[in-house]
Amino acid sequence: MFKRVLIANRGEIAVRIIRACREMDIETVVVHSDADANSLAVMIATDSVCIDSDKEPDSYLNQDAIIETALLMKCDAIHPGYGFLSENAGFARKCEENNIVFIGPSADIISKIGNKRAARELMIQSGVPVVPGSKGLIESVSEAEQIADTIGYPVLIKAANGGGKGVRKVFFREEIKSAYETAKAEAKAAFGNDDMYMEKLIIDPHHIEIQIAADKIGNVVYLGERDCSIQRNNQKLIGEAPSKIVTQDMRRQMGEIAAKVAKTANYYSVGTVKFVVDDEGNFYFVEMNTRIPVEHPVTEMITGIDLIKEQIRIAYGLKLGFSQEDICIDNHAIECRIYAMTPGIVNFIHIPGGFGVRVDSHLFSGYEVSPYYDSMVAKIIVTGKTRIEAIRRLRRALEELIIDGISTNREFMHLLTYHPDFIRGNYNIAFWEKNNETIDKWMQGGRKNNGD
Repeated sequence: MFKRVLIANRGEIAVRIIRACREMDIETVVVHSDADANSLAVMIATDSVCIDSDKEPDSYLNQDAIIETALLMKCDAIHPGYGFLSENAGFARKCEENNIVFIGPSADIISKIGNKRAARELMIQSGVPVVPGSKGLIESVSEAEQIADTIGYPVLIKAANGGGKGVRKVFFREEIKSAYETAKAEAKAAFGNDDMYMEKLIIDPHHIEIQIAADKIGNVVYLGERDCSIQRNNQKLIGEAPSKIVTQDMRRQMGEIAAKVAKTANYYSVGTVKFVVDDEGNFYFVEMNTRIPVEHPVTEMITGIDLIKEQIRIAYGLKLGFSQEDICIDNHAIECRIYAMTPGIVNFIHIPGGFGVRVDSHLFSGYEVSPYYDSMVAKIIVTGKTRIEAIRRLRRALEELIIDGISTNREFMHLLTYHPDFIRGNYNIAFWEKNNETIDKWMQGGRKNNGD
């Protein structure tokens, strides 16, 4: 097994990876920016190295500095977490060239399937249903206008690297230029890559993703779905499993397609195959993420499989520790993201606990939330024998959560769990847009409806 792993990330995912490595007797080295010098990850890692850049957000995108640090600190592998360089084929190739294991798929696989445009082409060749869109990358505003005119409005302009950043909805031709340029700039800042493509916007679909795990000898297992339809500005707020709208037959079909996608690409590592599902139950491949997903705890809680450990084991060359027949889901899990609405110092924090409650966070009393990075500060994950039990447990956990010193979306998310459409599981990608003003009014009025 690896002796020392460098973690090229920050925040809660860096802490999550350190915990998994500790349980596997693997030493860890965390690279960090100057702003993160006093972070929890730095405190609990075996070693830490500052790789500060002139621009604070660029620290975790500094490929040469990260590789040099890994070599200097005698690390035999690098875990990229999610975001930043996690789906950057060029970085994965640099790791390979320096005899450092990239904990994820190979550079060639990332180029083939992690790039959303390349993945679409591969899926079309494999007979997998896809949303209509551009055949390749969009190189200019005029090309974007031409493609949109051909496939018809509304459309989505999307970053080839995915992750919810660099995505814009376009309903009219005159919006193309602004949307294209804004999405490119956002993608460049988030991933260091501003490649863009386009697809037809399916109005108000459900966002369903299938978690897969595949080893280097061809074994592929799908681990059920996650419903991540409740989003704000393409950033997920809630993830849950199993989905209320996915039938057993759909689950099998989508899982088999996800496994086919992985096998077609000779994929290995954990990965997420994403679909949009319309109200008639038709589903279309959207993209595949070749990294550990933010929502991985949802799948862990319904399967009992530690996906970070499995990802590390696969990267080392070990076979999967389970088969498709071993996957049995008999409970319900919900994950709620907590975002900081303002930067600042956390004066006091109380993390909820109790039966069926898990919190992944990097916060502690005295920690300073930086304005430079993604504002997610915690994930609350709950399980229950039924969906209603899980919802009630999530409410209780949100009531117990105390973060003093910064403003968060805790109260909003707590009230969201009382919305009738959420309780019934009757929601799609438009939930936040349709209901956020109503929930805001509940906040202003101090309303809490105790009925289920």
